[in-house]
Amino acid sequence: MKMHETFIKPMHPEGIKFVAIFAAIALVLFWLWEPLGWLGFGLTVWCYYFFRDPKRSVPDREGLIVSPADGVVSLIEPAAPPPELGMGDAPLTRVSVFMSVFNCHVNRAPIAGQVDKMVYRPGKFLNASLDKASEDNERNSLALLLPDGRRIAVVQIAGLVARRIVPFVEEGQSLRTGERFGLIRFGSRLDVYLPEGVSPLVALGQTMVAGESIIADLNSPELRRLAQSI
Repeated sequence: MKMHETFIKPMHPEGIKFVAIFAAIALVLFWLWEPLGWLGFGLTVWCYYFFRDPKRSVPDREGLIVSPADGVVSLIEPAAPPPELGMGDAPLTRVSVFMSVFNCHVNRAPIAGQVDKMVYRPGKFLNASLDKASEDNERNSLALLLPDGRRIAVVQIAGLVARRIVPFVEEGQSLRTGERFGLIRFGSRLDVYLPEGVSPLVALGQTMVAGESIIADLNSPELRRLAQSI
């Protein structure tokens, strides 16, 4: 990797119009009062980095489930998948990754599979770190059908600041592990519902990198992994 690539990341096309708006406002602020203009410039740079879309090194082994989002593991608990996916009401292990406004917000498929079902549901805009956000907030739910017939649910949840979930895929489409499938604007959360009998290999508070950090392994008998802050 070249030195400039460490700091300058490619931007997803979804962000072009927003960066243009921020830049235009910054120019007006410069005209009104220079200190305000520099504030607008800083916000324009932030907007650019919000929509950054860096390449990721995706683990290439069958059965690995990777994080769908950059952020921090905020919840690990049993919960029923969204009812609109038709996956039953039996609790599955849910791993939630919370994204702040400083994280990359391009979402990636946790595992290779076919988009068996995708359902958008409008809702509230509560703090995405709260447990009830999974039920009350605006969300876009996907059920991924795996080659062995099992299904994994991955849910995009809008947050306190987020106001738009943007999917890139359609029902019936096949995804590779780590492939981009959507984006959420300005702070949010991703939930992954693991198949029955699969334990998470992450801990609360762990920092995740979309497409790279491993959440679970379908082929491993390892029990839930614990960790401590030091």
